[in-house]
Amino acid sequence: MGVYEDSLRFHEERKGKIEVRPKIRVKGKEELSIVYTPGVAEPCRAISREPERVWDLTIKGNSVAVVSDGSAVLGLGNIGPEAAIPVMEGKAMLFREFAGIDAFPVCLATQDPKEIVETVRRIAPVFGGINLEDISAPRCFWIEENLQDLGIPVFHDDQHGTAVVVLAALLNAAKVVGKKLEDMKVVISGAGAAGTAIAKLLLCVGYDRNVCRPVKDIVVCDSRGVIFNGREGLHGHKKELAELTNRSGVKGSLADAMRGADAFIGVSAGGIVSREMVRSMAEDAIVFAMANPVPEIQPEEAREAGARIVATGRSDLPNQINNVLAFPGIFRGALDCRASVINSEMKLAAAYGLAGVVKNPSEERIVPEVFDRNVVPAVSEAVMDAARRSGVCRN
Repeated sequence: MGVYEDSLRFHEERKGKIEVRPKIRVKGKEELSIVYTPGVAEPCRAISREPERVWDLTIKGNSVAVVSDGSAVLGLGNIGPEAAIPVMEGKAMLFREFAGIDAFPVCLATQDPKEIVETVRRIAPVFGGINLEDISAPRCFWIEENLQDLGIPVFHDDQHGTAVVVLAALLNAAKVVGKKLEDMKVVISGAGAAGTAIAKLLLCVGYDRNVCRPVKDIVVCDSRGVIFNGREGLHGHKKELAELTNRSGVKGSLADAMRGADAFIGVSAGGIVSREMVRSMAEDAIVFAMANPVPEIQPEEAREAGARIVATGRSDLPNQINNVLAFPGIFRGALDCRASVINSEMKLAAAYGLAGVVKNPSEERIVPEVFDRNVVPAVSEAVMDAARRSGVCRN
């Protein structure tokens, strides 16, 4: 059987992937009186007197809600909240497995941005953080922005988790090929949540430029080709991208954009990049073809066309650029210092912390393996340090 059939059978047999378990066994009246009535009244009174004690006396200090409306699930599109549950369960499982965080899938029966924001606000008291997931652009930008005053970290992983891992990979890839980020031309295929966040992070938009080294030039392409200032039909985040990117004034197709580029970052669709397009890139080209399950170009084709470093989003190939390298450590650090937000400094620190796990980058290893147990401590420590320096910690 193939992986899809195996997965379907697994989910059917197990009725999902996660469950809630008590931390002690209730064997008699003594345990019952401690965990429930009458003893439970005392932690309730303590929290009522000192609301901050909720972090010490309840699940809040180690819990994350994985919130989705089912509008942009994996490569499946707008399949709705029920069909999104297996993915959100999987995300919750990864939080637990990699960072020891208790996470729960919250799939909402609305795709109205205002209703999503209001619902998250109402459920926030029990959670120490909110991971927004698989919410389509441009609504995802507005939703995340309007939850930043919640007092707990709200993080759209499709945007920032992807951007953090891409930056870490690009930092190490640049070392291998002997180039500096500030001298590079980068082409991004895909102007949705991930592509927009990657572009902004690589350009240091919203980041301290004394710490963040902006890429020299970025050209972003969508399904209509190059995004440039003055292109008809641009609005919202794409209009902003046009103003931020494409300093060289390129117009035309993705193929036009890739000529002379040092790096290609694909967060779009499978099979849209040809060997000829890779051959047109600069010497020692870097190709991150991250569309799933079919990359923009197959790794062997990219290498045959002259790419020196190739990465994908697939677990069965070298150099997997996977968000699981970022979000467990980012939330672990944010929860441990009780951060009120996940700010730009913390995201940037996460990228450098992740890159630093690979001590000697090579063509076949620019990011750590997903199961490298050094990743979460390195990322979480970097995030906590940045949170403390930027003054967003409660601890």
